Amino acid sequence: MVVTQPDRPGHRLKLTPPAVKVAAGELGLPVFQPERIREPSAVERLRAAAPELIVVVAYGQIIPRSILELPPNGVLNVHASLLPRWRGAAPVAHAILAGDEFTGVTIMQMDEQLDHGPVLAKLLVETIAQLESLDPREQDHAQATLAPKLSREAGELEWGLPADEIDRRVRAFQPWPGVTLPWQGERVKVLRGRVEGDRYVPEVVQAPGGRPRVVDGR
Repeated sequence: MVVTQPDRPGHRLKLTPPAVKVAAGELGLPVFQPERIREPSAVERLRAAAPELIVVVAYGQIIPRSILELPPNGVLNVHASLLPRWRGAAPVAHAILAGDEFTGVTIMQMDEQLDHGPVLAKLLVETIAQLESLDPREQDHAQATLAPKLSREAGELEWGLPADEIDRRVRAFQPWPGVTLPWQGERVKVLRGRVEGDRYVPEVVQAPGGRPRVVDGR
C-alpha cells in the first residue's frame, strides 16, 4: 500500500495528484490518501493492512506513536541530510544556505521526536534486505542542527548582504519561496546569477507578472 497526501490544486487550480500516486497507479499498487494520518480512521486502515515494515519519505506530517508501533520491523525514514545535521522540513535548502561542502541521505529508525531515531546509514534497498542484521547507531544529539520550514520573507533580500550569501539563497530557495531583490526601480525575482569577486551578478530575473529574462549586471 502507498500512503500519500490528498490531491491538491496545482497549475491553474487544477486538482493534481502527488507524483507517488501516479507512479503507484502505473504499478497497480493500492493508494490511501488520508487528510490527516493521525485520525483514528486512518490508523485503523493501516492496522488492517498489517504492514511488516513502513518506509516514510518526505510525507509532510508527523507520524504518531499509534502508527510507529504497528509494523513488527519498525518504521524507516529516508531523510535528505546527514543526520544529526539538518533535522527538519527543509534540509537541502539549509545545507545550501550554510555553504555545506557536501550532504547526503540518512536511513533511520523513526521515533516520536523530529528526525531523532537511530541511524542505519545504508542505501534503502540494502537496509530493507539486511534489516535484521543491522546495528542501529544512536545519533549524537549534541551535534544536531535544525532545518525548519522556509518562509516567504526569507527570500526578500537586499543588496547589502554578502555576495556568497545571496548566491546560496538564490540556489537554496528554488523553486520556493524564491529570492527577490531591488532591480531597476522594482523588486524582481532572481532565478539565476553568479558571484564575481565581492558582488553578486544576476543572470536571469523575472518581474512581477512577467516572464523570465536574461540580464547581465546590477
